[in-house]
Amino acid sequence: MTAEQRVLVTRPAGQADSLIGALSDAGFVPLHLPMLQIEPLDPLPGAQRQRLMDLDRYAHVIFVSANAARLGVERIRDYWPQLPQGQLYWAVGKSTALCLEAEGLDVRRPERDMSSEGLLAMPGLAELQSQRVLIVKGEGGRKFLEVKLRERGAEVDSLACYRRDYAAHDRQACRDLLGDHDLALILVSSGEGLERLTSLLQPEEHTNLAMTTLLVPSQRVAEQALGLGWTHVECAENASDAAMLAAATAWRTAHLGETQH
Repeated sequence: MTAEQRVLVTRPAGQADSLIGALSDAGFVPLHLPMLQIEPLDPLPGAQRQRLMDLDRYAHVIFVSANAARLGVERIRDYWPQLPQGQLYWAVGKSTALCLEAEGLDVRRPERDMSSEGLLAMPGLAELQSQRVLIVKGEGGRKFLEVKLRERGAEVDSLACYRRDYAAHDRQACRDLLGDHDLALILVSSGEGLERLTSLLQPEEHTNLAMTTLLVPSQRVAEQALGLGWTHVECAENASDAAMLAAATAWRTAHLGETQH
């Protein structure tokens, strides 16, 4: 095993185990340093509770992440032990869809472009005149999906059921970890995680890591990384385990040749 195969996974605690296992099985040496932590919002503010009580009035319910699916369904079940009939449920990606399917929901999702853009390309969301849509999400985040759905005639509400906070790290310990392991790949799953990682590095440490390849889940995050000063950026097809593993393996083959493990 070579030092060049050491990779850093930055997903939140509790959400990285399957990816770490897949990387290990593929012959990488994964390290884990979460950049974000997920905190459920409980209790929800009054306006958000009302949207839950009015769930049967929405034609479409869209979950934008696995966290939204897991925590959103928990909140929905508080008010609807038996779900109302007639809604269409949508998931931005495969892992989100799997969480919903485990709850017995029939879910629609993009097959390849697992993003808001990919979701919007699906025929069932093309014409939404006067239809009500509920987006289940975390606090803040992109407004892109909400704006585009309104442009298509939908009445859009959001249900924020969790918040993303920066994971607490000692800056010096973090820089030591990143500097001492000859990392070749850093796997980043979101733009917020990328911002946190960059913020933990003083300019000199960031410069030292400039030769490390950053593996990101979308072109949007790749452009963000370049704007933050990262120079070696590779895109996975999306943020799923399979896509990140495939991109890491392709990078290894391209840069190191076929590796026995």
